[in-house]
Amino acid sequence: MAIKRNGCEGCADITCVSTQQILSQDIAKNVKTGYDRVKARGMSACLFGSGGTCCRNCNMGPCQIIDGVEDMLGICGANADTVAARNFARTVAAGSATHTDHAREMVKGFIEAAKGEGLHQIKDVAKLKNLAEIFGIVTEGREVKDIAIELGEKALAEFGKQDDAPLSMLKRATPKRQALWQKLGIAPRGIDREVVEMMHRTHMGVDQEYENIMLQASRTALSDGWGASMLSTELTDIMFGTPVPRRAIVDLGVLKTDQVNITVHGHEPLLAEALCIAAQDPEMLELAKKQGAKGINLAGVCCSGNEILMRRGIPVAGGFVQQEMVIATGAVEAMVVDVQCVMQSVAEVAKSFHTDIITTNYRAKMTGGIHIQFEEHEALDSAKKILTHAIKNFKKRGKCFIPQETKMDVVVGFSHETINTMLGGRFRASYRPLNDNIINGRIRGVAIIVGCDNFKLADDTHETIVRELLKNNILVLATGCAATSLGKAGLLNPEAARFCGDSLKEVCETVGMPPVLHMGSCVDNSRILIAATEMVRQGGLGDDISDLPAIGTAPLWMSEKAVAIGQYFVASGAQVVFQNLPVTGAKNFNKYLTEGLMGQVGAHWNIASEPLEIARIMIEKIEAKRDALGINKKKERVLFDMDMRRDLGGGGLKDVGCHGPSAS
Repeated sequence: MAIKRNGCEGCADITCVSTQQILSQDIAKNVKTGYDRVKARGMSACLFGSGGTCCRNCNMGPCQIIDGVEDMLGICGANADTVAARNFARTVAAGSATHTDHAREMVKGFIEAAKGEGLHQIKDVAKLKNLAEIFGIVTEGREVKDIAIELGEKALAEFGKQDDAPLSMLKRATPKRQALWQKLGIAPRGIDREVVEMMHRTHMGVDQEYENIMLQASRTALSDGWGASMLSTELTDIMFGTPVPRRAIVDLGVLKTDQVNITVHGHEPLLAEALCIAAQDPEMLELAKKQGAKGINLAGVCCSGNEILMRRGIPVAGGFVQQEMVIATGAVEAMVVDVQCVMQSVAEVAKSFHTDIITTNYRAKMTGGIHIQFEEHEALDSAKKILTHAIKNFKKRGKCFIPQETKMDVVVGFSHETINTMLGGRFRASYRPLNDNIINGRIRGVAIIVGCDNFKLADDTHETIVRELLKNNILVLATGCAATSLGKAGLLNPEAARFCGDSLKEVCETVGMPPVLHMGSCVDNSRILIAATEMVRQGGLGDDISDLPAIGTAPLWMSEKAVAIGQYFVASGAQVVFQNLPVTGAKNFNKYLTEGLMGQVGAHWNIASEPLEIARIMIEKIEAKRDALGINKKKERVLFDMDMRRDLGGGGLKDVGCHGPSAS
């Protein structure tokens, strides 16, 4: 649906109703968004950059490479495959580095909590002990504090490890996958070490063989998925509580006209959790009342929003592409940001309103923003200082517009532990019911939809793909901005079972669960790795992740993190589908990613651009895995006579129930 602003035709890909409503208001007439900038740029993207064959790794270039043309090599002689592989690997390294830096802060915060020095405390003791065992820490007869301190110190040591022993978390993978990583030499060692080595090997004049470059790219990505991200997710759960299913709401309508609206945007939960606690402090609430507000309304944006949504039910105002719209409502006193996915344009949009952009991390300052450093060792005081500044803006609020009919109910909080108990109950916690429903065909397989929003592509892409998957009885797991988008589309609540095929609908209605399970922020994709491994361990679906009828996609990816996630899924044995991967200018390397990796790691990248094409590929790959497992074969219905029942050995009602006329 196209929108009109100031008599001009806008971007035809904005289908989000709340975004359309805000852009149609007079208060937003001067707001320039990412959609406007996409339109202004047109579709003239650099062909060399889009194909991955522009090299800027030294000062003899930049060199624009044309595959197969001898005179179009790099000045150093690098060909298209080498250049594209280096660029791809550097993208993986950058994406891994973001999760690594995030995770390091979480580990440091965890150590403070363990010592009793910070605002937070250890909440999930059972998970603490389970994780401690993976690190070889004795738990029996010890105080929780001592276990947590030792775990935190060992976790922090994983970042700077210098020996060649693999990361501790790799022990959670299947034995077959661990053996394969060791054979290929891609089992990650120190988390930081892999990123550094990747940057070294892609420097001018170092690694020049694309397959060898990609081995290190896999090791770097695995240090993210099975190292940094997994550490961050697990320690965050232990410190703030493992998510459990809860109802909440999403979209811009979560803002309130009579309260101080403060949005939390970024990725590190330490800040968001501190703000949640401070916002309930009587001192802060009294200050808000003195300013004429009835209270303090926190709302999330992007992955910080997903973190507090999962654990506290704090509503999410929007994902990545809506961050400008949040400010353009005119109803936000402050957007508090930390790191990652924060657009510089928000400071420019804020100039038209009373809103302040408050940066809080020394790594990420912004011209036009106000910097209030969040000090983790003084978390509550820092959070109160930030809130005080925001609250005092309430009296400055002018005209505002908050869409009212766009709020959507969601059910969130599906950790891998939740999935373990969801079908079998607390006393029969097991992945057996999930596996059985996949084996018997009620659930055809599992699709993972993760990643970003992207101004260049239709904002209903996630919804289009997922509706097609649900119709084909495929259970969907979602994280990050993809999950927020699906929430706005009404697919994250049990009522969405009506969009499913008959058999998946039956399962969802029986359990009372949504057909799309919100599993957290983009760093929480590690939950999916653990869940997939548990499915394998439960039996009946092969002996490695590569055997599972499962596949992932990040159809609107825009950040380097998404490519790192994609590569650690592939290196773990799960196929993925992305759009516009910048490798098409190098035919051998492109073929290696989309075919050759299968021979090495049992999975590969798939490339598609249209939503229904992405869905078709995912469905076909899932059905192919079912064929390979032999679970697509229909069993003949056999009517047992009495002699046949006696031959079963034991007879009786038990055998009738298992093998009688109802069997199929």
